[in-house]
Amino acid sequence: MTAVILAIASAAVSCRKAEPIPPPDKEHVAGGEAGTVKGFFLLNEGNMGSNKATLDYFDYTDGFYMSNIYADRNPDVALELGDVGNDLGIYGGNLYAVINCSNLVEVMDARTARHKAEIQIPNCRYMAFDKGYAYISSYAGPVDINPEYRRGIVVKVDTLSFQIVDTCTVGYQPEEMVIVSGHLYVANSGGYMAPDYDSTVSVIDLDRFEVVKTIEVAPNLHQMKIGGDGMIYVSSRGDYYGYQSATYIIDPASGTVVRELPLLQNSDMAVYGDSIYVISHSWSNITMDYQTGYAVFDTRSQVTVNRNFITDGTEKEITTPYCIAVNPDNGDVFITDAKDHVTPGMIHCYGQDGVRKWSAVTGDIPSHIAFTTQRLSDL
Repeated sequence: MTAVILAIASAAVSCRKAEPIPPPDKEHVAGGEAGTVKGFFLLNEGNMGSNKATLDYFDYTDGFYMSNIYADRNPDVALELGDVGNDLGIYGGNLYAVINCSNLVEVMDARTARHKAEIQIPNCRYMAFDKGYAYISSYAGPVDINPEYRRGIVVKVDTLSFQIVDTCTVGYQPEEMVIVSGHLYVANSGGYMAPDYDSTVSVIDLDRFEVVKTIEVAPNLHQMKIGGDGMIYVSSRGDYYGYQSATYIIDPASGTVVRELPLLQNSDMAVYGDSIYVISHSWSNITMDYQTGYAVFDTRSQVTVNRNFITDGTEKEITTPYCIAVNPDNGDVFITDAKDHVTPGMIHCYGQDGVRKWSAVTGDIPSHIAFTTQRLSDL
């Protein structure tokens, strides 16, 4: 059986090499204005089961947006990136892409986007990096909506050898994570257990690599960010009925929830200085509709200072706001539009004045952005 599998895999690679690989689509969208940040990578999820996760790149120096660069730079990799891109990050000169349903983390050289390693982790979700290690949250099993589902894990990976060195059991269906003062905070969703979602944050002592505290927050937790005030901001998707999507503040010093942000539904968020940019596109099973918004929360004054940071009316052209990111160098705000989830999406760049600078066509379901301080090299 092993020989047959190897033969099939070998044939797939051979066929992949023989196929003509079209060059990436390249579109000039902006003038050259590179600062410390030279560009960014964008990971497109691709619809589940379609094996269509793709990687795009924008270059600030020449103003070109290139879509689907991975196949062109990795002609020997069978099946390209895989099924459902779920997270993207740069650490130690390497670009890491979490490919959820393909059960792997793809490691590339951040300067060339060429394949370096593959780390196999079942149903992997999100990443955090610290002191030479990558921490990857995992559902620890296949996609399976089941109230009896097992607890999730966080996998510890050495970023020099790309080998798994340890695992730690956390809550159910863990999602995003942040690291504060030697502790890893993990948002547990319980997404496979609806309507009885998990509502906790697991706190892992990284020296001991074990859970030392569990914080009760709200149902169906998703994202975590560290604000300019040092607090942890965690989003809840809610239960789509009585519990609406919301954002909560955890004080890492006390390990307690200190505040819920009223009326700040949260589909995705990004931190820029003392501001947290939040986009909302949240479904309610009560109204049977989505609620959409674009807000800015000031962590100093602890108030929502803007309910719609887009000032030129172009938010009307965005069908399904999906991802938000802010260039830490110049404050450019990027919003992606997943549209109908099965056809190419869009990315829109806004200045700090809320006026759109440019737009470009992406892959299917554009979902994660990683800024880079080095330009992507030519092949």
